[in-house]
Order: sequence, then structure tokens, then C-alpha cells
Amino acid sequence: MEEESMEEEGGGGCEAMMDDQNHNNWGAGGYGRHLLGSAAPPVGDRFLRSPAAGPSSEPELSVVPEANGVLRGCEPGSAAGKGGAGAIAAAININASTSKFLMNVITIEDYKSTYWPKLDSAIDQLLTQSPGDYIPISYEQIYSCVYKCVCQQHSEQMYSDLIKKITNHLERVSKELQASPPDLYIERFNVALGQYMGALQSIVPLFIYMNKFYIETKLNRDLKDDLIKLFTEHVAEKHIYNLMPLLLAAQSTPFQITPSTMANIVKGLYTLRPEWVQMAPALFSKFIPNILPPAVESELQEYAAQDQKLQRELMQNGFTR
Repeated sequence: MEEESMEEEGGGGCEAMMDDQNHNNWGAGGYGRHLLGSAAPPVGDRFLRSPAAGPSSEPELSVVPEANGVLRGCEPGSAAGKGGAGAIAAAININASTSKFLMNVITIEDYKSTYWPKLDSAIDQLLTQSPGDYIPISYEQIYSCVYKCVCQQHSEQMYSDLIKKITNHLERVSKELQASPPDLYIERFNVALGQYMGALQSIVPLFIYMNKFYIETKLNRDLKDDLIKLFTEHVAEKHIYNLMPLLLAAQSTPFQITPSTMANIVKGLYTLRPEWVQMAPALFSKFIPNILPPAVESELQEYAAQDQKLQRELMQNGFTR
């Protein structure tokens, strides 16, 4: 019921671009011929498929929705606009569903008051959820909401709002980490990193249409890469010089933190910025393969001494051979 109400209030669902109420085909060429006659060029090149096709399909971008608030192909000076909309409707008998689509677009005010608030709330929940939490949001509704905004040419505004939203969240996360005592610093950084990367697994697919038809095509970038970069800039870069000495100290004291926590952080830092390996090559080499150069025969004694030291430390902490 909630999804049906959003269809009514937006009035800009891309499904209307494809079929009328009698299930006539409104494909690219067919739509143009039906509206303007066989001699007129088609209005638009392609149309988006229905959201029911799912994220795995490769929809085609519509070029019909508005330019400066007016549907392309329907401007006063165009072939469709000459003679007035009433004359055209009378001449070619535009059906009710098509008229509704042409008149009810999603304005920027609609986007700000109805569509973005839905997205904003969902993003909030995804960014702050704990692993295993149940999030009471409709992924289908959010996915459809993004889809319609892309159809109505609001991708640029939606991308700007998303980046601002996540940036503000990460700045709060960074401030909370700065206030953490040293004995909790590593664990809290691990939670923040894991929580954010987990959220991206939901956020990126929800914005797949914006990514494909705006970020990839117009910005020549990728949404996931952009969002990972945000964490690097607003959290990791600000804390790496405090975090690394604590990691090295924890490494020299076995089991001060759990091996899984150490592995998650080291692998995460390497994903964010591989050059950070140079800050502690020996530490990264324990979790990232092929970090150090190949072993050489002249250093075998040094390797043996390191192994003996590790064995002594294990025995001191209650482990036996």
C-alpha cells in the first residue's frame, strides 16, 4: 500500500513510459510513431525497463524526461508542440495513462519533500546498524524511489545529497574515535570500519541506477569507490598515525587484541590505501600475501631467531608445545 501511494504522489514512475493501461507497447520507435505519426522521428532513443527486472538487468536510459522542467519532444517549438497540446490530443487520441505521465513529473520540490526523506532515513539505518540487526525498511520501495528520481533527471542532486549525508556521518564517527581511550581505540576503529563496509553492501546496490546512468557515464567513476574514498579521507587518514603505533604495540604483546580484529584492521587499511604497507611491512605481511620480498638464504638465521622469539612469547602466555 505504501508503494502504491508513492506511485500516486510522484506520478513519474518510469513504468508509464513503457505501457499504457491497455498494455500497448510504448517502446522507443513505437512511442514516437504513435504520438507524432510515422513520418515524425521517434521521441527519445530508449526507455528504462521496469524495476521488476531487478538490479541484475541492464536497463536503458530514457531521454524523454524533462529538460528545464518541460518534457522533451513536447516543447512549444517542437513538432509535438505546434498547434497546442489540446489539438494534438484531439488529433491522435492520447489515452488517460499517457496524459497523466506527461503532466505529472517529479519536481525538485517533490524530490526534496517526499523522495529524499525516504532515502535519508534508510541510509541512516544502514549506516548505524550492528551486524545481524534487522532493519525495518522496504528495500523494494527505496530501490524504486531511486529509480524514479533517475528517470526524472534528479541524479545529480541525489548524488550530492548522498555524499553530503555520508560525509557528515563519517565526521561524527571520526570525532567519537578521537575521544576513545587507548585501550579501546583499536576495537572501536575495527567496529567503525566493519560497520561502514557492511553498510556499503546495501547502499551501493540500492543506488545502482544512479551509479550506472550518472556516476559511471557522466563522472566516469564508481559509487563504491567514491564511498570507500570518503572513509579513507574522513576517518582513516585522520587516525592512521595514532592507530599504527597501537597496532604495533599490540602485535608485540600476543593476544592483547583478538587475531580476527588485527586481521580485519590490517586488511581494511590495505584496501583503503595500499601504500600504508610501508609504515609497518612486517605487520602487513602477516595478513597480506607477497608484501615482503622473497626470502633469501643469507637471512635464514634471522628468520629462525624470530620464530624462537615467538615460541618463547607463546610459552610465557601459557601455551605449550
